[in-house]
Amino acid sequence: MYVDAFGAPPWNEDEEQAAAFMGRLTRSVHRPGFTAALALAGSDVAGFATAWTTRTPFPTDRCYPQAAAALGPERTLRWLCGAREIDELAVRPAAQGTGLAAALLHAVTADAPEGRALLLTSARALRATAFYRRQGWTQATRPSPQSNGTAVFLGPHHPDRTAVAPPL
Repeated sequence: MYVDAFGAPPWNEDEEQAAAFMGRLTRSVHRPGFTAALALAGSDVAGFATAWTTRTPFPTDRCYPQAAAALGPERTLRWLCGAREIDELAVRPAAQGTGLAAALLHAVTADAPEGRALLLTSARALRATAFYRRQGWTQATRPSPQSNGTAVFLGPHHPDRTAVAPPL
């Protein structure tokens, strides 16, 4: 399912990355605030979402340093630490465009503390970033789609989304 959802550009994930995700997932379930949603089509997995509470101090692995550099230390602490962070949202291509991704996203963010939800994604993931905007998420950083930059999104009920500078 992972490779089916993330095998195409810009992700280009293969079986090795899927195995790495499974290893991460077995550790992630122990993170504070971990939650997940699974969508089935009969007995097949059609999609899933995972999320957790972003810890304080802000993490320094994966793509977190790019996000922190773009926001600065004060906004990183205030906007991201302690918020519900979407780790993965995956839907098989055959189920895309059906509302499944929106339902999964809602399932793992509906009870976010004080509405504080966030996600980090690649600026190159143009379909994904457009989807999050349609769902009412606010893009808080503006890396170039040609870069390997990380786009930070604040959820539609995040109290600080109105403090985000509008795009140029």
